[in-house]
Amino acid sequence: MAVYAEDMMVDKKEQLEKIEGVCLPDETIRAVFDLKGRGTGFLGITDKRIIYYDRAFLKSKKALVSIPHDRITSVASEDHKGFLIRSGFLVSDTLTIQPMGLEPKTFEFRGGEKAHQAHNIIMEHLLK
Repeated sequence: MAVYAEDMMVDKKEQLEKIEGVCLPDETIRAVFDLKGRGTGFLGITDKRIIYYDRAFLKSKKALVSIPHDRITSVASEDHKGFLIRSGFLVSDTLTIQPMGLEPKTFEFRGGEKAHQAHNIIMEHLLK
């Protein structure tokens, strides 16, 4: 059974349940964020990997995709015209992750604060 981080963030319980179903017994769930424009799409972040639904992965079917943190080479926030940083929060609600050897994956969150939180959690693991 998955472990929950003390400061775990979850937008929707049903998305958390999907992440729980694929977690390893010693894996800690850090966050599950609902995404814009992806139907039932979400981004889960654990202490070992990111997990997301990808419709294009298997053509006409959805696939639950995992990218281990050690396979992520960079994390970027989209620079909108007039991009500002206010009180430490990114204005952009878009986050792009570059997995080693794969095309970049872009996620659109429901608000810049959630994108900022996801960015920080992922960076914690990348900078270890």
